Amino acid sequence: MHFTASIKKLLLNSLCLSICLVAVQSKSQAENWPSWRGPTQNGISNEKGIPVKFGGENNLNVLWKTPLPEPAGATPVVWGDRIFLTSPSGDDLLLICFNRKGQKLWERKVGAGNAIARKDEGNSCSPSPVTDGKYVWSFMGTGDFGCYDFNGKQIWKFNLQDRYGKFDIQFGMSSTPVVDGDRIYMAIMHGSMATEEPGFSKVICLDKTTGKQVYAVDRPSKATHENKHSYASPILYQDGKQKYLLVHGGDYTTAHRLEDGSEIWRLGDLNPADNYNRYLRLVASPSYGDGVIVCPTAKKGPVVAVDGNAKGDVTHSKKYELWRVPKTTDVPSPLIVGGLAYICRQDGNVFCLEARSGKEVYPLQRTHRMRHRASPVYVDGNIYLTARDGRITVFKAGRKFEIVAENDLGEDMSSSPVVSDGVMYLRTFENLWAIKSAK
Repeated sequence: MHFTASIKKLLLNSLCLSICLVAVQSKSQAENWPSWRGPTQNGISNEKGIPVKFGGENNLNVLWKTPLPEPAGATPVVWGDRIFLTSPSGDDLLLICFNRKGQKLWERKVGAGNAIARKDEGNSCSPSPVTDGKYVWSFMGTGDFGCYDFNGKQIWKFNLQDRYGKFDIQFGMSSTPVVDGDRIYMAIMHGSMATEEPGFSKVICLDKTTGKQVYAVDRPSKATHENKHSYASPILYQDGKQKYLLVHGGDYTTAHRLEDGSEIWRLGDLNPADNYNRYLRLVASPSYGDGVIVCPTAKKGPVVAVDGNAKGDVTHSKKYELWRVPKTTDVPSPLIVGGLAYICRQDGNVFCLEARSGKEVYPLQRTHRMRHRASPVYVDGNIYLTARDGRITVFKAGRKFEIVAENDLGEDMSSSPVVSDGVMYLRTFENLWAIKSAK
């Protein structure tokens, strides 16, 4: 009897341990979404079970939605039980914190002086916040830049225009910072459209806990007129062996060492000098995957791929420039996953190439015919592509183009989808939506 009881006790303990391990593993697989392009800054989520169909008249798979003060295009970020986003409210520029139930916990005024760009294309809350799980940073188009803890306490705040000079950018500053380690990185590019002189172009590094400058290095460019204005955000490239900052704008893509901002490589001829387009400003950011960096341009410019191990001037380099094609995204950033590069154009057309060879996998395929301002996100074998009018097309990743679902939230939006801990968050001009499978 004693032996039998011991066996039962051992089995019970083993069962409890197994349950605990499953719970821990399940929890460990839940991802935070600390920047506008996700945990690895390339629009890829490792989550499973996110619904492909949602919204509509019956609010299918809508967990909740909560109203926002005013329209903005900044993407939310999520860490643990906190969701952060920015929004104008009258003249005030706010950082707002919600919990995962959609309840507002606090808001802080980061700056003032909202400005609308091109009627509804953007405003002073266009840059997205970033977080490291302890602090959240909010940069506004006015230059106001603040650091806050998760309870809303201000750690530091200053205005970049006071420190580095007045912004001169046609449609407002929209670059989102990058946080890594103890530092926060920014790429600021602007300048007068009326002259052929190079504009202001710097890579700036700050101590993330104090806001003090670590370095601010010039990022040379021969760009003139509107091309001095970059609306792209810097991206942290990482492949397990190396990590560096990608900066995009002023007719070039450049890579910079994190320790001192010095240049590793430079890609040019994005706006050919022999047929120079004075209005080819860069909006979409580069993206990376599988050791390849895909650099978009705008309008009728090219898309160019660079090897992640590149060094020096890689323009038309046989070793490091992998391919270039004469059609681009303009606003949505590329997506690279599973060895394939998906180029989602602003008109809703999508084409796919092999990321390393540039070989066409499929030509332009049509999704929803509407402006696309958000960047695509990959989740569990599918790609979510968001249109300006709130229509979200879900299509399969892979060599065959296949639309899985078309969803309509019925509200304008320009921010990218966010996925964290089994929930997809969608920020429209009216509400913050939480999408979760009802099963």
